[in-house]
Amino acid sequence: MKTLRLLITTPAAVAMDRGDVVSVRADDQSGAFSIRPGHCEFMTVLAVSVLTFRDRDGHTGHVAVRGGVLNVRGGVLVEVATREAVVDDDLVRLHDLVLNRMASDANREAEARTHTLRLQLRVMKQLHRYLRGERPGSLPFGQSGGTGHAQ
Repeated sequence: MKTLRLLITTPAAVAMDRGDVVSVRADDQSGAFSIRPGHCEFMTVLAVSVLTFRDRDGHTGHVAVRGGVLNVRGGVLVEVATREAVVDDDLVRLHDLVLNRMASDANREAEARTHTLRLQLRVMKQLHRYLRGERPGSLPFGQSGGTGHAQ
């Protein structure tokens, strides 16, 4: 029976490296898909989801991934690079404890990025006003509300 090597890495560690995998199921933005030995070259961005694999003995395992990139090379290697991976045989536990936390963390990070971008935009607008000669609480240079002298 042909097999795949499943290699899942995070920035800190190798979460899984198995050479006896016969199928992998994962999720990207378009939905769920499966990979078997001999699959064509393939690369996709994973959603925060549970990746499921089956080994040649029929054992099914699960890995919660916090998004990432999945790459199939040579029809025999499935590589996943993710921010976080949690391996567990209990799908319910993974879903209830880990997947919900990962999704929440991803949402908080997206909100933080949005907040940071808004702050950067406000700074850029303020700098633009300053460079145009505007001062807080006053009219731009060259425009006066009267004599142009301080009262």
